Amino acid sequence: MIDNLKNVQPDADFDWDAYERGDSYTEKSQEELTSVYDQSLNKVNDKDVVIGKVTAMNKREVVVNIGYKSDGVVSMNEFRYNPDLKVGDEVEVYIESQEDKKGQLILSHKKARASRSWERVNEALEKDEIIKGYIKCRTKGGMIVDVFGIEAFLPGSQIDVKPIRDYDVFVDKTMEFKVVKINHEFKNVVVSHKALIEAELEQQKKDIISKLEKGQVLEGTVKNITSYGVFIDLGGVDGLIHITDLSWGRVQHPEEVVKLDEKINVVILDFDDDKKRIALGLKQLTPHPWDALSADLKVGDKVKGRVVVMADYGAFIEIAPGVEGLIHVSEMSWTQHLRSAQDFMKVGDEVEAVVLTLDRDERKMSLGIKQLKPDPWENIEQRYPVGSRHTAKVRNFTNFGVFAEIEEGVDGLIHISDLSWTKKIKHPSEVTTIDADIEVQVLEIDKENRRLSLGHKQLEENPWDVFETIFTVGSVHEGTVVELVDKGAVVSLPYGVEGFATPKHLVKEDGTQAQVDEKLDFKVIEFNKDSKRIIVSHSRTFEDEKAGGEAGEKKAKRSSKKEDTAQVTSTPAEKTTLGDIEGLAALKEKLEGEEGK
Repeated sequence: MIDNLKNVQPDADFDWDAYERGDSYTEKSQEELTSVYDQSLNKVNDKDVVIGKVTAMNKREVVVNIGYKSDGVVSMNEFRYNPDLKVGDEVEVYIESQEDKKGQLILSHKKARASRSWERVNEALEKDEIIKGYIKCRTKGGMIVDVFGIEAFLPGSQIDVKPIRDYDVFVDKTMEFKVVKINHEFKNVVVSHKALIEAELEQQKKDIISKLEKGQVLEGTVKNITSYGVFIDLGGVDGLIHITDLSWGRVQHPEEVVKLDEKINVVILDFDDDKKRIALGLKQLTPHPWDALSADLKVGDKVKGRVVVMADYGAFIEIAPGVEGLIHVSEMSWTQHLRSAQDFMKVGDEVEAVVLTLDRDERKMSLGIKQLKPDPWENIEQRYPVGSRHTAKVRNFTNFGVFAEIEEGVDGLIHISDLSWTKKIKHPSEVTTIDADIEVQVLEIDKENRRLSLGHKQLEENPWDVFETIFTVGSVHEGTVVELVDKGAVVSLPYGVEGFATPKHLVKEDGTQAQVDEKLDFKVIEFNKDSKRIIVSHSRTFEDEKAGGEAGEKKAKRSSKKEDTAQVTSTPAEKTTLGDIEGLAALKEKLEGEEGK
């Protein structure tokens, strides 16, 4: 081996001086090597957009090789729209600088996307292309989506085929979209996720609609709840359950029966010719409650239930879900003075009632609650006999009297003529008021019509028995004219009694007519205790005195001729009667005849 080494000769062209300086290559060879190396690299310029390959990545950075002498680093944030990015993927990058101060190649994926974004967006719209976008945040009416580096608008109605109640769950998510609208003037882009699934749903919808039949039972999802019903998604086809078809019982709001996104079975009730409006039912999946009503229930039975609806005329009581009975206001109390049903109960009240009528074929039932109390008219004669006195409550007025209630269900009428013995009452309000207590006496019982005839004045002694001895025919009393009417005048007499004088009996001695508030003497010319009528005359007071004086003079002359006849005189101041003077008999008949006329 040593012999072999002896035969090796050094290269005559080797530059030992360069070797000692550390230069491994000759100047010529180094230039050639540099040239070859430069030719092996891509020619890049600042602000160019090139295709690179991902060679490494972590949570913060992505390393991209663009075939340059060094790799570039791109922030991972610029790839948020593409969560599926992996090593080996090709990506577009924008060359910001071939070298920074540290000799680092500076790349940007975001700017590369932005530089070609409008071209890509328009291309996606023209080709109806499915693209990916990153949902950045919420905004009024929808979401902001990063598409090719452009902020596009995703309306809330375009997120899904069903209404979205929580938009926040979509933030920071990457989804597929279709570009549906571009406004070049304002640089606005509108995208839709709903459009991706509508085509598929449309086909599903056609398949479902073609198989729809009345009475068919399908499973659906509660899509939306309104005050009038519930919209059900049948798998791309919507149907409506009206609120009345949710339950056999009364439903105030559909939320009482179903919840959003709940899966329920429904039955198809009806649909239009195009099958675009589908009526669904839920309650029809269960038997009607009336069919399950106990066969033992009969008229006269007591039932319990809850007030579900109120009206002025009565209340509807639900004794079982879907089984209701009406309590008419007249069956709420024995009183004959019907009031509004709201005075007795309200919605939600639990009540006990008696079944009055029951029609299973018509599914109708009437109830009553007054029947739970004894009928106050059953033993009315024993409880309120004629002549008994009670305290009643004034319930109503009429022109002819007062309706008063002694107890609930026991009413009576006080005729206007039975309010006072002496006062001429034109309306009951002159004596009492509504809801006031009034003392009464039972005058008559009408059990068949459930009415009592009551009196108020009967609680006092009839003063007309006394007046009969005071206001005798021919007696004279001072009176005051209190009211003038067409047929005469009302005259106030002593003891609170009123009399009546016709116009001809109001003529004064001087020929003038008596006026209101004028005090004069009045002679009683008629007294009727039964009708409580007193007819008086002012004219008679001076006419009778004058006629009485003339008759007395003639009688005195005749009696002076007879010795055994005592002298009889009469003065104008004496209160004589027509019957006492024989000479005035004809005058009496004449005056009575004039009154008759």
